[in-house]
Amino acid sequence: MNEDMDLSIIIVSYNTKEMTLACIKSIYEQAKENSFEILVVDNDSSDGSADAIAKQFPNLKLFALKENLGFAKANNFASQYAVGKYILLLNPDTVVLNNAIDELLIFAENNSKHKLYGGRTLYGDLSLNPTSCWRKPTLWSTFCYFIGLSSLFRHNVLFDPESYGSWERDSIKEVDIVTGCLLMIESSLWHELGGFDESFFMYGEDADLCFRAAKLGAIPIINPDATIIHYCGASEKIRTDKMIRLFRAKKQLMNKHWSSIASFLGKLLLTYSAFLRYVTVSILARINSAKYTEKKAGWQEIWRRRIEW
Repeated sequence: MNEDMDLSIIIVSYNTKEMTLACIKSIYEQAKENSFEILVVDNDSSDGSADAIAKQFPNLKLFALKENLGFAKANNFASQYAVGKYILLLNPDTVVLNNAIDELLIFAENNSKHKLYGGRTLYGDLSLNPTSCWRKPTLWSTFCYFIGLSSLFRHNVLFDPESYGSWERDSIKEVDIVTGCLLMIESSLWHELGGFDESFFMYGEDADLCFRAAKLGAIPIINPDATIIHYCGASEKIRTDKMIRLFRAKKQLMNKHWSSIASFLGKLLLTYSAFLRYVTVSILARINSAKYTEKKAGWQEIWRRRIEW
């Protein structure tokens, strides 16, 4: 670690060339008050991302890999070369707004006991994107997902408990999970934790990191003054593949952080939630083929490939 470097910003890119370039540009435009370095790991993109980044931003640290390491392993790889007091994980499909990085650093220095920090994310139309943080999953929240209550009563504290209800992310709040799209952590804590658990390829690694940090007394916290745009899922365009990765990550978290009985029940509920959705959309497709046929095919594929998750 270099005591003179405030922040190491790590971006993992995969086939998001234009967005990655816009993200990097916004960092240089908005981060004015602190010293920082940018480290970009390109996970073997096929869209010319690495060449474009090298051409437009020759002074950052670029690692153009010849294989896709996944999100967790790629961040761990870059962190070996990071020298800042803090590490900031930033998704490539983000745009930094209103000095958000400087705001997050100031907040961290004034709230040093937390050691792990997040901010507020917006969609491209500047409406709230609530995915910057979550409550930890429980057997109850998994049951609510299984029977569809979390979808029917979105942002309801009782039936959609992982979403933090109607909170607009407009106040400082301790949270269970800060998502990896905008996650700042003290470098010393990152290395003490060993970075991400690389058994998580994509999704779930940020939750696992936050749970392990909390056990050491580092409670994640959100600062609403650190606001960015997060378009969400730009490198994961196929919905069935995304859902399979999400289901796999959820089961990994259950295995690692739940009791054996809770994990068994949670995995059972999660597995048959996919089957229940397949049956439900199959029935609905008979009533309204135009609206539900594609959804039926998607859930059929997810159920068929359940061995993968």
